[in-house]
This record gives sequence, structure tokens and C-alpha cells, in this order.
Amino acid sequence: MSPSILIAGATGNTGRAVTQTLPRLLDSKGPLSGHRIIALTRSSSSPVAQDLAKIPGVELIEKNWVDITADWLREHQVVRAFIASHNEPNQFAEESTFHFNALDAGVEYVVRISTTAANVRPDCPVFYPRQHWAIETLLGSPEFDDLKWTSLQPNVFSPFVMASAAEFIKKYRKTGEQDTLRLILSEDAPVGIIDPDEVGIIAAHLLSQDDTSMHNKAKYVLNGPEDITGKQIVDMIEQHIGAHVKDVSFKDVSFIDMLYEYQYAATKQSKNVIYSIKRAAETSWEGKCSTSTTSPEILELAAPKRSPADTLKTLLEERFM
Repeated sequence: MSPSILIAGATGNTGRAVTQTLPRLLDSKGPLSGHRIIALTRSSSSPVAQDLAKIPGVELIEKNWVDITADWLREHQVVRAFIASHNEPNQFAEESTFHFNALDAGVEYVVRISTTAANVRPDCPVFYPRQHWAIETLLGSPEFDDLKWTSLQPNVFSPFVMASAAEFIKKYRKTGEQDTLRLILSEDAPVGIIDPDEVGIIAAHLLSQDDTSMHNKAKYVLNGPEDITGKQIVDMIEQHIGAHVKDVSFKDVSFIDMLYEYQYAATKQSKNVIYSIKRAAETSWEGKCSTSTTSPEILELAAPKRSPADTLKTLLEERFM
């Protein structure tokens, strides 16, 4: 059995693009040419998983990444891995276990997905960026020196930011009526929102490097190709509908109330912890998440190209699918 590159969460927001991109990047004459690509998914019967299984060189395996052991990694001869963990309150416990097992199994290099760089600090008021900070601190400790790693810190994903704009346009076109437009961005602060597929493409480029040492222990900041403000989103909507948007709620995080009610209330998760998510966008409102923060290495590897307008167009086209 030949060595393998593991993609944990291959059907997720970023993992799908890693799986689609990596096979094209492996040089047929390079040191990784004989490596297998293992795409891990919790449901091999899903449409996305079935499409990925058709890609030459990709082996689809149904398994939850939180159940991966060091023995499993050795059995499949995993030498490199990609992981995009969940952001649940138990993230640190489960992702740190994955990294410990990778270290124990002799995995050489891991690319992981973190979160907005301005939030990854020990005093962030939101729970999950502190978990990402803790993971990066753990990986940067001397005890983990034998495991090379890169942490990607992407800005907020563009489909999440633009979804309310797309729904507003769709409803207006259908009924001619307007609800309150709720935007998580502030009116004026520029934010470099990024498409998750482009985060996956960057991860694939890192995994395909012949020599990963220059990226070891790196924490790269990822943004899209251009900034956008809440006011600019409103302008885009008005161009699409040919009418004035009557009521806008900027800095709107009311969706957290619904998130807690429908996803967490029944699980008895701490409301205090979950509601801390309401403060996640504060750094963007303060102007700390613009494209000016993008790491230059990212622009050299695979500069993001997908604009907010491109994302909105795709979301509007989904009504016809």
C-alpha cells in the first residue's frame, strides 16, 4: 500500500475544494506522485460524496474524523492530512485528539482550518476562536515539533454574509414585498469576505508542496480579493431589484437566537457560551478584517479571485437548480 494524504471532512465547506483540487496538483513526476488521496466523509451516499468518488485518484471512505486513531492512520499510511474541524464547544478536545494521534502515528504535515485571524487570541470574548488559539498553541509547543503544520485563518465566508441579500432579492422579485434586510456587516467597515472553495484550493496547494518546511508553524490570514461593506451590499441589492431598500439592520446577529433555540437548547449546551458568538463580528465592525491583512504567501500560492458579486450571483442562480 502506498502512502496517503487524508482529507478529513471531504464533503464540507472547504474540504470539497481540497478534494477536487489536490489530484490536479500532484506532479506525476514529483515525490508525491504515488500517494493516494483518502477523502473522508460521514455519508458516502450523499450526492457530494458520490461526485467526489468519481475523481481519479480519490478513495472515498465513510468515517467520522473524530473516531480516527493513531492505529488507523498507520494502517492507511497517512503522511499528510487536512482537517476542518467543527466549532462546537467540545472542539478542542476532539481536534487536539486528532493532532495527538497524528503525531503518535508519524504523520508528517497537517493543514488545518482556523477562523478569523483578529479573533484568534486568548482574550477573545467568543468561545470558538479561543479554542483555535489553544489548538495553535498546542501545535506550536516543543512536544509537537515532529509534526509540521500550517493553520489557515480565513475571514468570514462570503455565502454566509451574502445569503440574506440573495433571499431579499428573491422575495422581492417574487412578491414585490420587502422585509427588513438583516446584514451581519456594519454599514461602513470594509471586510474581505472569502469563498470557502478558495480556502480549500489554498489548502490543496499547501498539501501538494514537495517541501512543506517553509510553511511549518505558519498561521496564514486569508481574505477574498476585495473588501465590501454593508452599504455596498445594499447598493448591490438595489441594482438587482431596481428599487430602494427601505429598512436595513446592520450589525445584525439576531440569527444567534434561532441558532441556540433550534440547535443547542435541547442539548443543554451553555447558553452563555453559545451566545458569545454574538460578539464574533466585532473585530470586523472595528475595521480589523480587511483585505490589507492577507498574508503575502497566500497571494503567491493561489490568490483568491471570487468577489462578493460572484457569490451573490451564484446564490441567486440556486433558485433554478
